[in-house]
Amino acid sequence: MTRSPSWLILGGVMEYLILAVVIAVVAVAAISGLVISGRKKKRLPPPPPSSPTVTAPPAEPHVGEEAETPREEPRRTIEEVDLPGAEAPAATAEAPAPEVPPIEVPEPTAGRLVRLRARLSRSQTTLGKGLLTLLSREHLDDDTWEEVEDTLLTADVGVAPTQELVERLRERVKVLGTRTPDELRGLLREELLHLIGTEADRSVHTESGVGANGEEKPGVVMVVGVNGTGKTTTTGKLARVLVADGKSVVLGAADTFRAAAADQLQTWGERVGARTVRGPEAGDPASVAFDAVKEGIAESADVVLIDTAGRLHTKTGLMDELGKVKRVVEKHGAVDEVLLVLDATTGQNGLVQARVFAEVVDITGIVLTKLDGTAKGGIVVAVQRELNVPVKLVGLGEGADDLAPFEPEAFVDALIGG
Repeated sequence: MTRSPSWLILGGVMEYLILAVVIAVVAVAAISGLVISGRKKKRLPPPPPSSPTVTAPPAEPHVGEEAETPREEPRRTIEEVDLPGAEAPAATAEAPAPEVPPIEVPEPTAGRLVRLRARLSRSQTTLGKGLLTLLSREHLDDDTWEEVEDTLLTADVGVAPTQELVERLRERVKVLGTRTPDELRGLLREELLHLIGTEADRSVHTESGVGANGEEKPGVVMVVGVNGTGKTTTTGKLARVLVADGKSVVLGAADTFRAAAADQLQTWGERVGARTVRGPEAGDPASVAFDAVKEGIAESADVVLIDTAGRLHTKTGLMDELGKVKRVVEKHGAVDEVLLVLDATTGQNGLVQARVFAEVVDITGIVLTKLDGTAKGGIVVAVQRELNVPVKLVGLGEGADDLAPFEPEAFVDALIGG
């Protein structure tokens, strides 16, 4: 059968359509394969470097070097650096200006212990009232005097001072004869003042002097003590005492071992406008102390307060390091005060701490903290006898201005309620 030309043309068109479909299917398959291959390549991890990158640890700061933390931010170009005298960028809604805390004006220190006397007497009159009650008995026999001794020992006065006080009281009561309440209170006041001592120099020495290189050197005060006594807080409160007396202060955060100790001290300093010199965490405390005194000399500050680590008195190596801090600071000149902070509630254990610290550094004064929370005010007598060093400051609460210069008369009046 012979096909017509129209049939031949239709058959050719069909063959071309079938060929086009086959080519399209092959092209789609090829493109899909390339896409899948590309995705697999993207998921492959990057090849390891030919040699590992080793980062050297930051060098330990040495004495005299500026202690600073490693720089982690990228370096800026000269266009990005704020040049001196350039106007600060205006605060925006997204980035408000940093809030500067106001500088506080600390409470004057003159007579501060007298003003805090009511707080002190609430917890201390157990000793004074107990003694007055015993001495008011009609007959003072041996049993009564033993009770007097027990009262004094319980108040942590110490064995030798207790025996001395009882002996003097027995003698004077016998001579006195009649014992009215006012006479007994006056007698007890005199004997307690005699025991505590009124002639000792209880001022904190912060006078400027001449440094090792002939330059004017600020007064340098080191604050030492074991953990938990309130040492860093006491250093901050002492800064307030000095600022209240019109002195400019630089703080040295040489407690580099306790987390947040430097932050805590810096907060205290910022409240009264005192600059804090600090170093890297776990850095060399002697280097920080050295730099603090150097900064105090550069700023012509009146006083440099150095807060040291709260070391356990049983750790010989750490105690030796405390001695090293003092020796390094003395490269600038003499240290004017070494204040030992003791917790008044620790009693006789505090005397053990005091004894060990005195063997490492020359203690020049005692700061008794938490004296408002104990009826054992006799620790004032015991620690002075142990070290032959006066109590110079007492802490009477948690408030910022609750650190007061020690005044024997105000203290005894608070004890006996006179």
